Amino acid sequence: MNPRLSAQRSVMLAGTIAGLLLAAPVLAQQPPASAPPAAAPAVAPAPPNSPLFGRPEGNANAAKLAPVAPPPIPTAADKLPTAQLKVPKGFNIEVYASGIPNARSMRLGDQGTLFLGNRFIGKVFAIVKKDGKTEMKTIAEGLHRPNGLAFHKGTLYVAELSKVWRFDNIEKNLDKPEKKMIYDNLPKDEPHGWKFISVGPDEKLYVPVGQPGNNVLNDDAHGQIRRMNLDGTGAEVVLRGMRNSVGFDWHPVSKQLYFTDNSRDWMSEDVPNDELNRVTKVGQHFGSPYCYQGNLLDTTFGWGHSCSDYTPPVALLGAHTAALGMRFYTGSQFPAKYKNGAFIARHGSWNRSKKQGGDVIFVQFNKDGTVKSMEPFITGFLVDNKYLGRPVDVQTMPDGSLLVSDDWNGAVYRITYGKAKVAGR
Repeated sequence: MNPRLSAQRSVMLAGTIAGLLLAAPVLAQQPPASAPPAAAPAVAPAPPNSPLFGRPEGNANAAKLAPVAPPPIPTAADKLPTAQLKVPKGFNIEVYASGIPNARSMRLGDQGTLFLGNRFIGKVFAIVKKDGKTEMKTIAEGLHRPNGLAFHKGTLYVAELSKVWRFDNIEKNLDKPEKKMIYDNLPKDEPHGWKFISVGPDEKLYVPVGQPGNNVLNDDAHGQIRRMNLDGTGAEVVLRGMRNSVGFDWHPVSKQLYFTDNSRDWMSEDVPNDELNRVTKVGQHFGSPYCYQGNLLDTTFGWGHSCSDYTPPVALLGAHTAALGMRFYTGSQFPAKYKNGAFIARHGSWNRSKKQGGDVIFVQFNKDGTVKSMEPFITGFLVDNKYLGRPVDVQTMPDGSLLVSDDWNGAVYRITYGKAKVAGR
């Protein structure tokens, strides 16, 4: 395949290195008195550990873009934007739980306990529904970015930046949980260091390790998904060429792994697209940092490479939409077309003048595992280029309803179809 470089490559800095999603402030300098009014203000160079590193210099539009800081505290239940959120005809949306700081990754216990991780608070929460009441418990604290959660046969697994812990018989010990560290051989890089983890059909724990920056020629310890035994032994690399995955799941029929991947920043506002990828064999390489979206060679590292050498995505999910959590729907409450399709939460863009994403989409698949169609499922989180909420993860409930977490508001919503009863166990 011939290289097809973006028209914007003339504004890119060679050797781009980006870092923490928590942006360091960029100090504006006073322009000379003789500077023309329309000129972009001069700025001090962003440090390498900032997501602004590599931002095009002298571009007034790019200079306005920076990560979007969430509100400092969770939104009150009566202020949540449920009235503004739109779902397809026949569906209903309601608040399942609120007041959960930075609510992100979700996992459901065997007894109905909903566990939630986060990036910023350092705690893991448990939501318990009993006798019509909702109670929130803190089951772990003092952790560093405990975003990743997995639940399997009574055990909760929690991945922080560089370690993985397990909490055995967690639902019987919510008030006095005990944790055991099972793996600590993960890089300590802050950029893309938060995890999304899950236990696969092979009874292995899968843990991603993102690129240690925006667009980095990383070493053998990054840009991959690993799997290991449930006691942390036997770790091996399953795939490479992943930039930053914060969501994956296995197809209910084929058992193949699908994962969302966030593509690089600062190539342009319109490319590259985030990706939905499918793993058909161990050892596949999905392109990053050489090729993005299956057909776009990177302006820095793409020279001498061909996109045909890498596994292309099965779907493009929009430029900078921050596609995160995904789950295949195995419930029976929703109409038949949703069976074995996937819901994907798109957190929403920040380095784009006109933001996009900030929604939940539904993906249908053909029998051969390719994508048949994609359509909006929940919209209304993004209005007039401003966020009313930012969806992060999705979780199917035993009754077939769907939960969606929102770290912007610190809330979880529940979507039902028809006259389904409100959950309250």
